[in-house]
Amino acid sequence: MKNKATMLLIAVCTIAITASVLYATLLVLSPSVLAQQSAASLDPGVLRWGYLAAAVATGLSALAAGIAVGSVGAAAVGAVAERPELFGRTLVLVGLAEGIAIYGLIISIMILNRLG
Repeated sequence: MKNKATMLLIAVCTIAITASVLYATLLVLSPSVLAQQSAASLDPGVLRWGYLAAAVATGLSALAAGIAVGSVGAAAVGAVAERPELFGRTLVLVGLAEGIAIYGLIISIMILNRLG
């Protein structure tokens, strides 16, 4: 059961990475979209790299969070099975592992705000 849950989390994170990289690739390949969005009169090359950096930050943090939640969650389930009073503590640890994805999302939002 542990391996199925881990593989499911990794699959979901991989889909998120694929979608974000695809979006960044579409922006890189279509200069007309970049010309319309460049209200701050930035160089289109800077915008391309900025969008790619935001996509990579979100995608890799989602992948890392999936791997972390998979391993921490499996250990948490084992700990709760032996000692049910540890449920609250294990829930906090799983939440900390989820925080990795939130940090990556915050970084990508900061990058996109700098691009204008």
